[in-house]
Amino acid sequence: MENKTQIQLEKLLQALVKHDTKEIDDIYEHVQTIDLAQEIEELEDNQLEYLCNHIDDEKLAEILEESDEELQADIIDCLHNQRILRLFNFIPKDTIVDILGELPIGKRKQLITLMKADDQRVIEQLLGYEDDSAGGLMTTEYIALNAQLTVVNALMKIKEIGPKTEVIETIFVLNHKKQLIGTADLRDILVSEENTTLEDIMDDQVIYVYPETDQEEVSLLVSKYDLTTIPVVSKTKAMLGIITVDDIIDVIQEEHTEDMLQMHGVSKEESLDSTLFESIKMRLPWLIVNLVTAFLASFTVKMFESTIEQIVALSATMTIVTGMGGNAGSQTLSIMIRSIALGEVHFKDCLPALIKEIFLGVINGFVTGAITGVIVYILYGNFYLGIIICIAMVGNLVVSGFFGFLIPVALKAVHADPALASSIFLTTATDVLGFFIFLELANIFLPVLL
Repeated sequence: MENKTQIQLEKLLQALVKHDTKEIDDIYEHVQTIDLAQEIEELEDNQLEYLCNHIDDEKLAEILEESDEELQADIIDCLHNQRILRLFNFIPKDTIVDILGELPIGKRKQLITLMKADDQRVIEQLLGYEDDSAGGLMTTEYIALNAQLTVVNALMKIKEIGPKTEVIETIFVLNHKKQLIGTADLRDILVSEENTTLEDIMDDQVIYVYPETDQEEVSLLVSKYDLTTIPVVSKTKAMLGIITVDDIIDVIQEEHTEDMLQMHGVSKEESLDSTLFESIKMRLPWLIVNLVTAFLASFTVKMFESTIEQIVALSATMTIVTGMGGNAGSQTLSIMIRSIALGEVHFKDCLPALIKEIFLGVINGFVTGAITGVIVYILYGNFYLGIIICIAMVGNLVVSGFFGFLIPVALKAVHADPALASSIFLTTATDVLGFFIFLELANIFLPVLL
């Protein structure tokens, strides 16, 4: 499939050079739009302009919808305002808002001014919501019908409205006050008697969100209840819009990427295309924080300089303790961040889980510590050094489990992102306390180590 797509895209480039519009149309029919959108990112400006001007509105709208932000801006630059508005007729309102949000303010105002009054109102309303909120994700293209409509009348309405909506399989049912009171499945409507009302066949257990609800919370609800769409309502339960599962998939991917980046002190705004200055601005603060924490570990080691000078083997073995502590803590940290993201962590139930992590640290620390102790004894011939490193391993794995659990929970409690550079704080705890536990034990047992 990949080779076939590549061949078609090479043909597209040749067709653009030859200005062969018939060949361009033929290629479009045999290539997935998303593949085409990704490939034309490499086109020269004049090639892109030719493609935009020699492909029909519906096809270009599909390409625009599937393109990334930079390509969308390039395509918009190739078109006059009236053509852009024609393309918007084929694109969902929520996607139009995303496109407008990336345009210069002047261009955005021009396009909104040229829109129909109803479209202006919807677009301006959607632009008013935060990007990472339910209001920022929702589309206004859905079917909502009165609860008293009979099936036969409902089907007539669906046939009339359906071509203009993004979702047709779920019908939202409203009362006489235009409040959301249920949902009706299109299949149930099709198999019901003609005189049956929507109220009789609707499901009144509706899961909904408010426009200010965070997108991560929305994704959890969709995942928990296996929804394909979720309605967005006002405080009075008036329908404002819906969020579809394809948008939720994008949210899940975005949140996962953000968590992975923030765990290591990297901003979600940074990419390979970021300028040198932007990358420095986003990375340097966390590197300075990391430097400060590294000095804490260094000062801890410095406290035991005299002990290390007498037992040189300590300098070669103490990094084993801190390294194992860091790895074990990362395991706990990853599980905690995932559980918090999925809404599985409740503060009142944290104590049993924390106790489990402590016992896990004791058991894993003893097993790995015993193995390490035996190897250290073989290498250095010092039985007590093996015992000390075994005890230190147990201690540091308990510490790593405790802080791997506590750091994300504490960040969540203060309404910060649990993934926010958690690994930096964890590394500080395991290094400082790992060095301290091991070297303090060595200091206590110094007479038998010499």
